[in-house]
Amino acid sequence: MSDVRPIVLFACVHNGGRSLAAKVLTEHHSGGRVDARSAGSEPGDALNPVVVQVLHERGLGTDGEHPKLLTPDGVAEADVVVTMGCGETCPIFPGKRYEDWSLDDPKGQDLDTVRRIVDQITARVRTLLTELGVPTS
Repeated sequence: MSDVRPIVLFACVHNGGRSLAAKVLTEHHSGGRVDARSAGSEPGDALNPVVVQVLHERGLGTDGEHPKLLTPDGVAEADVVVTMGCGETCPIFPGKRYEDWSLDDPKGQDLDTVRRIVDQITARVRTLLTELGVPTS
């Protein structure tokens, strides 16, 4: 792997749950060796509090995080774009690697269900990092 950090953009509808968790988990498991970003096709007003709680249970912070709009420029800058329920609204650029992760939306779910969703995201993040040749912690 080169000294340049790959840029991975995680996108979901509201950018308050799944894509946020994927960004935070990628930053953690890559040890900062990936420039992880997140955005939403229709950003919400706030982060999902249950997702934030589950991340905090795992010692992961969300300070400074807020829902952001998915833009063509954001997609163009990314090396990998991972969509989670908003694939049809994500701009397509030739030469980009796209993945669509089929995950339940944590909105309105109970704590145990959100923990399971975050576990699924963690597993997928670790697989993605391995595929990118990024050592994981």
